[in-house]
Amino acid sequence: MAQLSGRERAAYVKSMFAHLARTYDRANRWMTWGQDVRWRRQVIDLAHLPAGGRLLDIGTGTGELALEALRRDGSLLAVGGDFTLEMMRIGKARKGGEFVRWLCTDALELPFPAESFDAVASGYLMRNVSDVLQAWREQYRVLKPSGKVVCLDTTPPPKDGWHFPVWIYLRMIIPAIGQIVAGEAKAYRYLPESTQYFMRAEELLESMRMAGFKEVGFRRFMVGTMAIHWGCK
Repeated sequence: MAQLSGRERAAYVKSMFAHLARTYDRANRWMTWGQDVRWRRQVIDLAHLPAGGRLLDIGTGTGELALEALRRDGSLLAVGGDFTLEMMRIGKARKGGEFVRWLCTDALELPFPAESFDAVASGYLMRNVSDVLQAWREQYRVLKPSGKVVCLDTTPPPKDGWHFPVWIYLRMIIPAIGQIVAGEAKAYRYLPESTQYFMRAEELLESMRMAGFKEVGFRRFMVGTMAIHWGCK
């Protein structure tokens, strides 16, 4: 599943997230022991949004990044873009969801003029796109000069002493959690597969440089299975 490419991959991902929309956030809490909330707060910290600024939360899902930003500054213009309508419907019904500008869009072809946003943020988007470099280029294009990009996603863990326990957790525990919380183990096998076949954190950093970003960096979490990347236009 994680090795699909092009339109076939996009269709699979869209269908999967539509199916998981109602239970996705709850399953994330279980799988990360609640740490994903803290990581998303760090994403917004790193975005350095000015008062009344403009944020694009791309691959928004249920809008958690956009909602976190609006909780801090209600004067922001926060756009939540995703190609899965079912996820955005859940987000729109959440507290504060009426203040997000929801938009059905493809991360590889953003429908915004150049230099539209002060920051572009994403959570668990990049490992799902069929063309990582094109996704970065589109985010770079819609950023204002000196704008920030911040990305939270899974990453293949380093092959150290934690590698085998992490493999057990990804391959066995996460599908079990998916079955218990969402009644769906198959879709939650995609997570470890997509993590395994995704770029290493260092490779993702290099792809950001290739797209034109500067002052790039990353930090790992959860014994190397999660990372936040950031850069500046």
